[in-house]
Amino acid sequence: MDQTTLLAYDAAAQAFADEWHAQPPPTDMYALVKRFFGPGLTADIGCGSGREVAWLNANGFPAKGFDASEGLLTEARTRYPQFEFARAELPALGGIASHSRDNLLCETVIMHLDRAQIAPSVRCMLDIVKPGGVLYMSWRVTEGEDQRDKHDRLYAAFDPSLVRAELASATVLLDEECVSASSGKKIARVVVRKAA
Repeated sequence: MDQTTLLAYDAAAQAFADEWHAQPPPTDMYALVKRFFGPGLTADIGCGSGREVAWLNANGFPAKGFDASEGLLTEARTRYPQFEFARAELPALGGIASHSRDNLLCETVIMHLDRAQIAPSVRCMLDIVKPGGVLYMSWRVTEGEDQRDKHDRLYAAFDPSLVRAELASATVLLDEECVSASSGKKIARVVVRKAA
């Protein structure tokens, strides 16, 4: 994880959480999860303040949230004390066993990684998914050079082939660019089924 980005999230966790919870719900992403995820244990990687963990649990996908930011995890635990949250940082995701989740959600997270960390992060997330399970990943699309926002969060510019190459052994269920219903930003989405 880009450490400057992580520091920004830790320093203003409550403000970020308030902003995310004030946004419209990501109904487009929820529809895709319902379409592609099967029943079973689900990981939300980069869970932030826990909104998606709550939604997943309420919609039949028993989920645990993981994030690198202790500040955001505090927000998640405060807002949703009935659910489980733990610290895990890309690319290694220490503490999450291989082949342990039926579904994995990683919504707009990997653009906060240095380009060199993207491929190993995707590889690690696919490893966590059980054979036959589903991985959903999205990221903010940044054109040209890497950018930082007013909070100094990294938005890496990278070729999507970096992601696709690590998913070559899986079956692609969805691969698209669109505008997020929640943030209004251009994002790329990939959904794959891991080989059984």
